[in-house]
Amino acid sequence: MRDTVAPVSSSAERDFVTAHLDDLHADLDAWLRIPSISADPAHAADVAASAEWLAGALRRTGFPTVEIWPTAGAPAVYAEWPSADEGAPVALVYGHHDVQPVDPVELWEHPPFEPTVVEGPDGPELHARGAIDDKGNVAFHLLGIRAHLAATGRETPAVTVKLVIEGEEESGSPYFADLLRERRDRLDCDVVVVSDTGMAAPHLPSAVTSMRGLADAEITLRGPAVDLHSGSFGGAVPNPLHALADLVASLHDDQGRVTLPGFYDAVRALSDRERELMGRVPFDEREWLAGPAASRSTTGEAGFSTQERIGARPTAEVNGMWGGYQGPGHKTIIPAESHAKITFRLVADQRPEEIGPMVRAWVEANLPAGIEADVHVPAGGVAPCASDLDSPFMDALLRSIAQAWDSEPDSVLFMKEGGSGPEADLVEQLDAPLVFLGAGLPTDRIHSPNERVLLPMLHRGAEAAAHLWRELATVELRTR
Repeated sequence: MRDTVAPVSSSAERDFVTAHLDDLHADLDAWLRIPSISADPAHAADVAASAEWLAGALRRTGFPTVEIWPTAGAPAVYAEWPSADEGAPVALVYGHHDVQPVDPVELWEHPPFEPTVVEGPDGPELHARGAIDDKGNVAFHLLGIRAHLAATGRETPAVTVKLVIEGEEESGSPYFADLLRERRDRLDCDVVVVSDTGMAAPHLPSAVTSMRGLADAEITLRGPAVDLHSGSFGGAVPNPLHALADLVASLHDDQGRVTLPGFYDAVRALSDRERELMGRVPFDEREWLAGPAASRSTTGEAGFSTQERIGARPTAEVNGMWGGYQGPGHKTIIPAESHAKITFRLVADQRPEEIGPMVRAWVEANLPAGIEADVHVPAGGVAPCASDLDSPFMDALLRSIAQAWDSEPDSVLFMKEGGSGPEADLVEQLDAPLVFLGAGLPTDRIHSPNERVLLPMLHRGAEAAAHLWRELATVELRTR
């Protein structure tokens, strides 16, 4: 077995983590067996059971305050372990305990809620839904805080550690902002540690520095009042499916840019420093295409690298199109309606609430005669967010990651995460800066069949968390 993240030195934190890996593995095995699929109402009881399991695990770990917070949707888990040191910084860990659906289940090599260890090219892998997204990323904190206490000989952490682990991230966090507002006094902190991301590769210590925002829309086009016989009416009345095909084909121009009027008006240009930092991350486009991308070629906005398109540029994607007859054989009709779902990934300084009016104006401007449109834009959306690369909290994070990966802080790579989450709500509601500590990899197949986590990455994540509480305690706070 080859372990590309095998340690070459040691520390008290690492020694403790190594001696207690069975605890981490046992915790994950138990937690991953709970099918906490928040998007499926049939699994509401499982999401509640997942919250109860985590609350029990946090109490076993030693957190003196552990509570389950109900919401209008799924429950969140809150925990707090105050530092005995007066004036110690307060760190809030964010993560989620719900998971994605498992469809299509027939593509799983092992049952998705029966955790299975598989030997892989980079070491042992744990396969299960939620293995890294996000139960693995949360579970390593259970071992990390124990390692911190053991290594420092403390009875309380060097910083006050809080956790808020929500239950609806995979459903868009519809009630999370409300929860943050309602519990603002309990969640007050100096820094938020987001544990729902990852690193570039097993041997490349790295830190996510930003996440994109998200907005979505569903478009319905209507033509004839009823489905019509295509022999009697074809070529004589507008076809909503034809109109939809033309519409979505016009979503991008020949340079790969989104054609919604005003879409780029608020986009903050990438600085030379940002592009240089992103360019430091090793990237083999052919390997990426053959591996995690599972695609034949790249595409996208002209003038930007694939990495920049993924993490630092706004996008528009058609997620689904349907209409007319889709059963066996044929049914010769002109359908009355057609439908499409579109999502937009946003970057600084775009706002999700500004996208809906742009979509409506774009659809209206591109409708052919005889076609009517209904554009549904769900309320909310996700705003983009970013870390301050020059903050003392970022310095503490880089030192922690470097120690866990036997590296130097200046060698830790910076990544921009192409996905989206409720991190901007944390910034806006708590008025606190973000840092990101996660142990996932681009090859972990999150949201796909056969999700996995590379176990040595979780082990290093636990060690990095143990170092982080000590390093954050050295940050001098300007205000509280």
